[in-house]
Amino acid sequence: MRLPGRSRHPEASPSVPHAGAARVVVYSREGCHLCEVAEAQVAEICAELGTSWTRVDIDDDPDLHQRFTEQVPVTFVDGAQHDFWRVDPERLRKALSKRP
Repeated sequence: MRLPGRSRHPEASPSVPHAGAARVVVYSREGCHLCEVAEAQVAEICAELGTSWTRVDIDDDPDLHQRFTEQVPVTFVDGAQHDFWRVDPERLRKALSKRP
């Protein structure tokens, strides 16, 4: 049984927009302090490692809003949910050191 919000491949679901070739996707919303902190951490770590990332605003999509509203920010790495609410920088670096 798969838990809601734990899709292994979010881009395979019609309710989650394809994030392109980015290895890291941060699902967030405007005005969310935790989201701003997570995005800054992800941006810094991805720049340090030469890894792509993107941000998806959950409020632009009703399905994403319903799916992630209580968890933002939600971080996916290589299509799998990695974290929510906070980013653990060392854990993210470790995940990104593995090949996709």
